[in-house]
Amino acid sequence: MATFLLGDYVTAHYKTGKYIGEIAEDRGHVYVVKVLAVLKHPQQGDLHNPGQTENVFFHQRKALSFSEKANVSKSVVKPFNGDIPDYQQSLKQAVDQLKNKLQKDNAFNQKATRQLEQLEQQYFG
Repeated sequence: MATFLLGDYVTAHYKTGKYIGEIAEDRGHVYVVKVLAVLKHPQQGDLHNPGQTENVFFHQRKALSFSEKANVSKSVVKPFNGDIPDYQQSLKQAVDQLKNKLQKDNAFNQKATRQLEQLEQQYFG
């Protein structure tokens, strides 16, 4: 497991999303990561019952906001080298990638797509 210093750029998995961020603090077993861009939008639905829509609480999961700080387990923080994309552009790309993944016509994908469309309205107006 790599050790990072304050200000280092990293990729970090948080819940079901993946982000580019900056190390803001080391809290022993976690890093506090300040979000700079979105690589993968969080999954929609009930994570304990993937693909299910009946008798489950279907969660709408937002991506972390620009400069939002998250406590991330050190085991899922990796170094990032490269240009950091614009947050809004990276968010749009991550949403589009997830929507494309949900193209298969079934009840779960339809419901997840509706959740993403609602989030797009919140994100982009």
